[in-house]
Amino acid sequence: MGHPHTRGAVRATLTGLASLSLLTGAVVASIPQAAAATQAATHSARPNPYSPAYQHPYRHGVIPTIQRNAKMKSWAANQPAATAATGSQTLSYGGGVDGIGVQSGHSKVYLVFYGSQWGTQSTNSSGDATFSGDPDGAAPVAQEMFKDIGTGNERWSADLTQWCDGPNVSAGATSCPSNADFIPYQSGGVLSGVWYDNSAASPSAATGHQLGAEAVKAAGHFGNTTAASNRDAYYVILSPHNTNPDNYQGQYCAWHDYNGDSTLSGGPVSSSYGDIAFSNQPYNMDSGSGCGVGFVNSPGTLDGWTMTLGHEWQEMMSDQNPAGGWTNHTGSSYDGQENADECAWISPGSTGGAANVTMGTGTFAEQASWSNDTNNCAITHAIVGGSGGGTGSLTNGTFETGSLSGWTTSGTASATTSAAHSGSYGATVGSTGPTNTSSVSQSFTAPSGTSKISFWYNVTCPDTVTYDWATATLQDTTAGTTTTLLGKTCTQGAGWKQVSGTVTAGHTYTLTLTNKDDNYAGDATYTYYDDVTVS
Repeated sequence: MGHPHTRGAVRATLTGLASLSLLTGAVVASIPQAAAATQAATHSARPNPYSPAYQHPYRHGVIPTIQRNAKMKSWAANQPAATAATGSQTLSYGGGVDGIGVQSGHSKVYLVFYGSQWGTQSTNSSGDATFSGDPDGAAPVAQEMFKDIGTGNERWSADLTQWCDGPNVSAGATSCPSNADFIPYQSGGVLSGVWYDNSAASPSAATGHQLGAEAVKAAGHFGNTTAASNRDAYYVILSPHNTNPDNYQGQYCAWHDYNGDSTLSGGPVSSSYGDIAFSNQPYNMDSGSGCGVGFVNSPGTLDGWTMTLGHEWQEMMSDQNPAGGWTNHTGSSYDGQENADECAWISPGSTGGAANVTMGTGTFAEQASWSNDTNNCAITHAIVGGSGGGTGSLTNGTFETGSLSGWTTSGTASATTSAAHSGSYGATVGSTGPTNTSSVSQSFTAPSGTSKISFWYNVTCPDTVTYDWATATLQDTTAGTTTTLLGKTCTQGAGWKQVSGTVTAGHTYTLTLTNKDDNYAGDATYTYYDDVTVS
């Protein structure tokens, strides 16, 4: 199942910041498979012996320490230059592994605090897990960062909306056709769960296999026991202070992979839950400035922590099962790298450099990632192919703002923790007490490259469909038509169900999610709705 590609050198001389103007239309520009094969054969890159991925090909998206990065650059500068078929940093599509290239849905990030060395768990005023064995306070910052992605009109993550997969994307493509499955803008945050696995101590130097096994164990813990439930899931395995997972210290700061990679140290990890995407996230403050302490701010203790968390998440999103997604196949010194690798450790203030990114409730040090469509490292980018929130599209579809902002309400409706399908909040429409007809609705324009709307619902209806029900409609105000996405439904105990429908890019829609109760005492009906996305 493995599909290893050795990672090349991480370069630091890059050009340009991403354009903030929206792109108009989708351009289809692909390399035919035969040409891609010829390109790979003609321009095969010699592996960089200073790369932490050298002889460790499972270390996908590996972030070298700053010192090792300098050695990699020096070595690469003294090698004969390969003539790239495209620009030296252009990424191309790998054709998918097990049918998976990118995360083309709303990402579900699970933070796994691995090992009893994290100490005693508590909860802070923001609802974040904290730990007595976390001297730098890294755990709550990781949680806040993933909660904040896709909020506050941040555009650091919008770079991802140019990447895609699906049957309409050819291996070797360097851009996405309009009918591809794009990564949607991750509106409303991506944190879906936190688990402290203190059942045993974390190994002093966990192997890749042990880290992958912990990710599979976490999938079971969170109830993600099918391939479908793990299609858009990502498990960050956070090792505790004073441990050395996969012997990272002095070499690198983090990497990502999936359980089926046959090159994992210790071997691949079996899973009955489908493919499991995960990352090795050491407590890399232990490496000091080599892993980015003080890289953007002063003292900047957690600069490298948030930068590496963001780096690996962006690479997982664009290359979920490495290297089936978007990687460099140009034969240049960037060969084998992913979008964030190409922009690692560029000094703040430089073109394409790291910077503080302000999101909905916090500010986090992040690095740029490579953008094919603007041919540079982007710390900010327009939303292009994918949607899910933002300009001209549906907002707060995951209700992670903790409110119904962006939605128009009628009757009784609120954002509650009990209604969460993923993350911390969902919409409760109706009430446990008698009500009448209640709804939440929103008007939006389907962005370029989108074709699908979907949502999850969980109805509690102790009556019959004659009197009570859940229903959902989608009105195409451009075409003047209305589609019933969810017919009148009255069930109890059936759990969460997903509903999908089609949209036409450029059309304006009104989505209405309804709960009907006949206001009769003793059999109140209410419905949970969550994870409304356009993709």
